[in-house]
Amino acid sequence: MSSPEVLTGPRQTLFEKRRKVFPKAIDGPFRRFKWLVMAVTLTIYYVTPWLRWNRGPYSPDQAVLVDLPGRRFYMFSIEIWPHEFYYVAGLLIMAGIGLFLVTSAVGRAWCGYACPQTVWTDLFQHVERFVEGDRNAQLRLEKAPWGPEKIARKATKHAIWLIIAVATGGAWIFYFADAPTLARQLWNLDAPYQAWFTIGVLTATTYVLGGLMREQFCIYGCPWPRIQGAMLDEKSLLVTYKAWRGEPRTHGTKRAGSAVHQPDGDLGAQAQYGQPSLVAMASDPSNNPTFGDCIDCNACVAVCPTGIDIRNGSQIGCITCGLCIDACDQVMDRVGRPRKLIGYSTAADELIAGNGGTPERPLKRLLRPRTIIYFVIWGSIGVALLFALGARTRLDLSIRQERNPQWVQLSDGAVRNAYTINVRNMEARPRKVTLTVEGLPGALMWTDAQARENATSTLQLQVAPDKVHKARVYVAAPERQRRDIAFSIRANDAEGGGDRERSIFDGPEGAQ
Repeated sequence: MSSPEVLTGPRQTLFEKRRKVFPKAIDGPFRRFKWLVMAVTLTIYYVTPWLRWNRGPYSPDQAVLVDLPGRRFYMFSIEIWPHEFYYVAGLLIMAGIGLFLVTSAVGRAWCGYACPQTVWTDLFQHVERFVEGDRNAQLRLEKAPWGPEKIARKATKHAIWLIIAVATGGAWIFYFADAPTLARQLWNLDAPYQAWFTIGVLTATTYVLGGLMREQFCIYGCPWPRIQGAMLDEKSLLVTYKAWRGEPRTHGTKRAGSAVHQPDGDLGAQAQYGQPSLVAMASDPSNNPTFGDCIDCNACVAVCPTGIDIRNGSQIGCITCGLCIDACDQVMDRVGRPRKLIGYSTAADELIAGNGGTPERPLKRLLRPRTIIYFVIWGSIGVALLFALGARTRLDLSIRQERNPQWVQLSDGAVRNAYTINVRNMEARPRKVTLTVEGLPGALMWTDAQARENATSTLQLQVAPDKVHKARVYVAAPERQRRDIAFSIRANDAEGGGDRERSIFDGPEGAQ
């Protein structure tokens, strides 16, 4: 039976209330790199729909366009038709393998710099800092009672967030329609309801994920950190606190001058260097003649956009953005200690460095079997897509044999079969093509628009730009046996190009 102490003990809960994160502004190489990535990615996102690309008089002139009514995807000089969706599938596979490659080489660099959640959260945090002040001012405002100033600042911040969210949703729909035309329709309030609905949904998701949830989505909502956690190994590059150098910590700068480099990362192995163990020093301050470089200033925690303490080791909340490196380097400069107490490193390198060895060179760390295999697979798919894109023909032929009836015997003894053909012209100009039948001696062809008396061995077809020409073609021949045949088309212009499709010619003898 349980003791009374157990029964009356404090109530335990599995839910931890959210602690709001107010990152402190910081300047440094990694912060400037994040500024650069944010500027580039946001510029690409907002500007791309407005770029023009001349494809001739028969195609849209928007550089990047997902034309759902026309069932086309345009990207500059590339045009993807629905039956060529394997190009899109290939690009998605490359994106996935590219993430595997980046993760195995440089950890969660995608999460730290280029992920849309990171970019928009970073933008929203800068707006918050601009309106409410830096970290300390935000903390004071959060604790202050509601009044005119607090209401005004909060309302201004959320209003700017909503404007950014609306602009985000509006920019996205411009990828699916002609941007200037749709912009005029939105201004005149006569845009299709699908456009308004999409803007509303994307506005809500951008505002909630980037402004309200922020680090909560990265930690709890996104599956990618968990996938990455299974992919990381001892040679993956991560933002790392060098405990072998920073411990034991001092509390303030007064004793930082006595900091001594601790050459071994094992808490119980300091005695071999003539020093007491870190465990002993932590338990008995009098037995603590030396200190690590960390002065326990919490600057790395204050600048972290997810609010974690990198000194506690690798965590799912760390997006490896490097801002804690900038903050720690500034502190190390002020206390006169070497930089990179926090830095990009691997578990294997830290184990070597903690024991006084020399870590691997960065190039050797990157060129390992895992990253090489990922790169070879990624590059092979890219080369295959480029080859297929360069070798593809802009004419496509599909044949369907009519089965009711399978064949008809004409008055002159010839046997006739009927076929439905589809000639797809994937260029932005009209083209004339020649249709021929192979493997059927003496065959003549005609269409519904012709009489049998005008039948010829080849047919001339006019195909409109970016269209599929559908026709019913009759083929008559003296052949009475079932035979394998093939239809082929060839463009009549200088560029040429064509396609070939196999089919069957049925006759009264051997027909199935």
